Parts: sequence; structure tokens; C-alpha cells
Amino acid sequence: MGVLSPPRRGQCVGSAECDEARGSRETVSFASNDYLGLSAHPRVKAAAHAAIERWGTGSGGSRLVTGSRPIHRELEEALASFKSCEAAICFPTGYAANLGVLGVLGTRDTRILSDELNHASIVDGCRISRAEVSVYRHLDVDHISDLLKECEKPSIVVTDTVFSMDGDIAPLGDIAEVCRKYAAILVVDEAHGVLGPQIDQELLRELPVVRVGTLSKALGAAGGFVAASHETVDLLINQARPYIFTTSLAPPVAAAAKAALEVLESREGETLCGRLRELVNRVRPGHPSPIIPIVLGSEERALNASASLLEKGIFVPAIRPPTVPVGTSRLRLTVSAAHSDEQIDRLNDALATL
Repeated sequence: MGVLSPPRRGQCVGSAECDEARGSRETVSFASNDYLGLSAHPRVKAAAHAAIERWGTGSGGSRLVTGSRPIHRELEEALASFKSCEAAICFPTGYAANLGVLGVLGTRDTRILSDELNHASIVDGCRISRAEVSVYRHLDVDHISDLLKECEKPSIVVTDTVFSMDGDIAPLGDIAEVCRKYAAILVVDEAHGVLGPQIDQELLRELPVVRVGTLSKALGAAGGFVAASHETVDLLINQARPYIFTTSLAPPVAAAAKAALEVLESREGETLCGRLRELVNRVRPGHPSPIIPIVLGSEERALNASASLLEKGIFVPAIRPPTVPVGTSRLRLTVSAAHSDEQIDRLNDALATL
């Protein structure tokens, strides 16, 4: 596992981080998943403040007891519409959402097929399910097809749409076609999918698709959600333990997420996504997501590279085993629409010196 690191301490708003380890000198962070900078958006902050005044800071209980407020239902209805699904359900985290979905759908009579590089929350969701689990080669649609062909049980195929450590994307169209051919349910985790890939709307009508998302990345708030059919959402409400047995989203967090979603669906949101696409291309032309890995191999090289960048006022974290396989330690660089042109220039200049 290598040398253990404590949690970082610092003050961060948008893309600027004040790092205590550097004597409180300003450091530009290329580590946040706040891809559109919405955590600091005035409209989002104002919504959170208003919710505090109306409902206080916490919900006081689980959704099925005392933890439901009107803002929770309003947010779920907005998410369902955004994802072109019949209904949606919010969870306290995206991690909990994956545990809930796979723990409920993965019965003893089913089989789950999971990409070998899926997020830890999907891996753990598969583990707690009662289903037979098969791991398919990364992005290998032929392997999925072979596994489905030989399976006599009802099947679930689960994949990230954007993979969190490599920033590459799943071939959703091809995976969906295979699922449709073999009557498999498709579960997609779209946590990092701010720039796509998109699911074909026709497929949503023809194929059982369960869409898992997060409120803590592009929307700049916290929590997770699942968008699916009424039947699936009702099942989760009544059987998903991470939903039933935990305190609901704090009302100001739910209000912030709803306001961020409204920004995202507006012309301003379109502009922010375009800006993000532009900045990603300036760092790595044509890369499909804001997650840009720089694979260095050894843990020592990754740690040294991260330290070197930090001395230049740029924070890019070193990612090491067990998060990534041995021999693939890396810098995990994330770009935000909140970054300035000057900050991107500083990053590119610093990377050129590694």
C-alpha cells in the first residue's frame, strides 16, 4: 500500500486552494470534481442559505420517518426530468446509491456483469448483493456478449460511463445493444459524465436502464441519486437499506443541488460545459472527460511529481495502489470550467518540466 497519507487540510473555493502545507500561500487546485465550479455559484449558495432559514441545517431523520421535506421531492422530480426517466430517488451519497441499486436488484436469481475498472462503490454493491458476479474486461463489449450468451439467469450489466482514474468512457451504444439483444438490465453510473457520453433517448424507451448519478461533482453539492422507472424507484424506496436506514440529505444541500441543476439546464450551463470542453482540449486535445491521468508507474515517481508541482503552486494529487493497480501510480488531474486561461497556462508550463 505504500506510505499512508493523512487527509489534506486547506481552504478551497472553486479552483483556488489555500494549502496549510505551503504556509497558507495560494495554490491552484487541479484535484476537485467540481467540474463546472457550481459549488461557489451565487445562485446555488443563495438557495442553500434560503433552505437553512426555512428548514434548518439538518433533516433530523431518514426519509421514511421524519427526514422528508418538500425540497427533496422537488429535487427528485427535477432529476427525473433531467435524466428523461419516470422517477428518481436521492441517497446521501453516490456511493450509497450504487450500494442501494445493486443490493436490491442483485438477487440470488440474477447475475451481475461488472467492468473490471468500475468504481469501488459498484464493486462493493456487487459484493453485498446476493447475485452471481462476473467481471468483464475493461470496455470489452465482446466479452460482455460472450458472458450474456452463456448465462441462463436474468442479467444486469453495470458500468461507469466515465472511469474515475483514467477518464476514459464506456461505449454505451454498443453495450446497450448487447443488453437489448440478451434482455439484460443496464445500470450506468454517470457520476463523472459532465461532458458525456450520452444515452440514446430511443434506447431509454426500449431497454431497462437504471441511471445512477451524483450531486457532488458537476452539481457542486453532495449526495447521489438514481433515476429509473416508477417500478424500480418504488422498489428502492421500500428495499434499499442505504436509503431506508440513514438520515436524508440536509435540506440546504438538496436546495443547492436543485439550484445547480437549474443552472446546468440553462444557457449559462451550456456555456460552462463549452468552457470546460475548451480547457480540457488545451491540456490534452480530444480527451473525452475532465479527468486526465498522467501515468508514471512507481509510487515514488508519482509522489515526487506531485510534490514538484505543489512547489510551483499547483496541486495535482498522486494516486497509488490500491486505488490503481501496482505499477500504474499516476497524477490524477481534473479540469474545471472555473479555471482561468492563466491557470491552465501555468499548469501546462509546470507539466512540461516534469
